[in-house]
Amino acid sequence: MTFKLLLLAALLCAVPSAALAQAPAMSPGATAAHPYTVTNGYQVDAYTFQGFRAWRAASCDRCHGPNQEGSVGPSLVKSLKTLSKADFLKTVKNGRPAKGMPTWSGSPIVMKNLDNLYAYLKGRSDGQITKARVELLK
Repeated sequence: MTFKLLLLAALLCAVPSAALAQAPAMSPGATAAHPYTVTNGYQVDAYTFQGFRAWRAASCDRCHGPNQEGSVGPSLVKSLKTLSKADFLKTVKNGRPAKGMPTWSGSPIVMKNLDNLYAYLKGRSDGQITKARVELLK
């Protein structure tokens, strides 16, 4: 299984990241406690939308489930209720190899969108983003 995760990580690193360029840390109306802007439960600001796109590009749903509620990996909806942003960033960057979580430090798409990815998942965990698939707020 480790080989498959490494292969997946290598393939994702080869994906052009131009469409997933790093956006500023958070939406202008967002706060540190709520680093996202959402309406209707699924329309999100551009930064949070970039986090959703990074989630999809990295195929995180393979382990954490299509609704971030867990599968082989833990539920991120539950985990982000208590996990600090610093611990989240550390886990994504360094992984948890003993538990099967790969390191994403070599993935430009993920690394350029860490804050955005956190905003998307935090919105899901807070219950503000009610659908796993979001749309860009217009």
